[in-house]
Amino acid sequence: MRPVSDTVLNIEPDALTQIVAIRDNEPGDAEFALFMEISGIKGADFAYELSFVPLDDAADEDIVERHGELAVVLREGDRTNLTGATLKIGAEGLAIDNPNSPSPLAGAAPAAGSLEGELADQVAQLLEQSINPGIAMHGGAARLVSVDEKNYVYVELTGGCQGCGLAAVTLKQGIERMIIETLPAVAGVVDVTDHSQGSDPYYQGSKK
Repeated sequence: MRPVSDTVLNIEPDALTQIVAIRDNEPGDAEFALFMEISGIKGADFAYELSFVPLDDAADEDIVERHGELAVVLREGDRTNLTGATLKIGAEGLAIDNPNSPSPLAGAAPAAGSLEGELADQVAQLLEQSINPGIAMHGGAARLVSVDEKNYVYVELTGGCQGCGLAAVTLKQGIERMIIETLPAVAGVVDVTDHSQGSDPYYQGSKK
């Protein structure tokens, strides 16, 4: 187990009191810790698993934090996605407020087989087979506009992605990364979307 100096998880006082009270019902004399991990993705958010485990069962690579009299065990692999998250009491009980969210393309299927044909055809296949199914859960899609002579790919984001404040993140961390990793011949990806026309644009066109 690995104690940390910088806290990954925050726990509000009323939530901490409730968690400790539940933990104290665990049988035996061993110290029990709250174990929390990201178990998957549910919609546009992470899904979590919380349980009480003997503190001695924590693996060497796990993160162990102390919140008052409560020990919390986290997976090292979840550090980035849990940093800044807060356990609190919500309207329906214990809730997790996490400022982090999965990559817009998390869970996107890998390209089926090889992508054949000219580069533009390959990009179009990749968008259809692997990328658009991943961002469809956010109500969006990406459309290939063109590929220039320097192998720059121009895409247009539509639906929920048009005007979305996270459009740049979707493009850079999701679409561009997957295209370039799958098709190394691509020099870069350029967003040609008119985001000022989206339902919730992250910038507005200049007013005249």
